[in-house]
Amino acid sequence: MPLITVHVIENVFSQEEKVEMITKLTDTMVAIEGEAMRGVTWVKIEEVPEGQWGIGGTALTARMVHAIQDGQAA
Repeated sequence: MPLITVHVIENVFSQEEKVEMITKLTDTMVAIEGEAMRGVTWVKIEEVPEGQWGIGGTALTARMVHAIQDGQAA
């Protein structure tokens, strides 16, 4: 049975956005493998505390990710 794990930085996505991720990732698995997979596809969202996720040697905060989402440099 598929288990999809998504790691995100805490305080970036709202509860509604996380529900949307779960729904869309499940729908994607069903599109690939068929409707029978819907009931057995697990999606787990794990939040990583701010400052404990780094890219390019820089520890990211939610504020930095929001700036990236808005098209601004981090």
